[in-house]
Amino acid sequence: MEKVTDEIVHWLRESVREAGVSGLVTGVSGGLDSAVVAHLIQRAFPDDSLAVIMPLNSNLEDMEHADKVIETSGISQLKIDLTNTHQTMYGQIREKLQEQDAFQSKRDQMADANLRARLRMSTLYTIASHYGYLVTGTDNAAEWYTGYFTKYGDGGVDILPLVDFLKHEVKEMGEYLGVPKEILDKQPSADLWEGQTDEAEMGTTYAKIDAYLKGVEIPEKDKELIQQMHSRTAHKRNTAKQFHRQQ
Repeated sequence: MEKVTDEIVHWLRESVREAGVSGLVTGVSGGLDSAVVAHLIQRAFPDDSLAVIMPLNSNLEDMEHADKVIETSGISQLKIDLTNTHQTMYGQIREKLQEQDAFQSKRDQMADANLRARLRMSTLYTIASHYGYLVTGTDNAAEWYTGYFTKYGDGGVDILPLVDFLKHEVKEMGEYLGVPKEILDKQPSADLWEGQTDEAEMGTTYAKIDAYLKGVEIPEKDKELIQQMHSRTAHKRNTAKQFHRQQ
């Protein structure tokens, strides 16, 4: 694990050098993946790394865990509460949709959740512009393969240091880096709505996705679900679809 983390730190430094910027910023939610990324970017750039905590009607425990990540990693931090911004923005959108009879209650929760993720990413990019930093994403291999991220939200980043690592490998990395045990052991959640967990929303577990990606046999229903998620989210892993005129 020491070798792997050293390789990631070297890659982070090279990425910054190639981009001609001065450091790295990431959002810290209180979850495992963002905790690991915060530790990694602080190792790469002790004086030029930044963690941004962005509460948005967030679970109190998650915010306490985010504070612990700052403490254990030693990274510099900003805290920006987006609750009022989100309420104003989505309230206006919902009102206009209702006026046009276009509001779909069955789609409301997901539309709201995606806006939260995109508000957070917009915040990170605004901060990154002022510091001259790259925005560092937290998606792991399981999330990337299944498309379990918001397009132009947590998927809209400059670099992805964990995208080649399975969820259990990220946990092992967290143990090595000194991520607090309560974060290592908690149920993964994107904090999109109250009580939301990744595995309940996906309908399968990270353990099964990890096994599938390693080529290990898993129950057929889980295999089909993972394949369906991968297929229908292909657009998230590509740039915008482009029309090319015939020559």
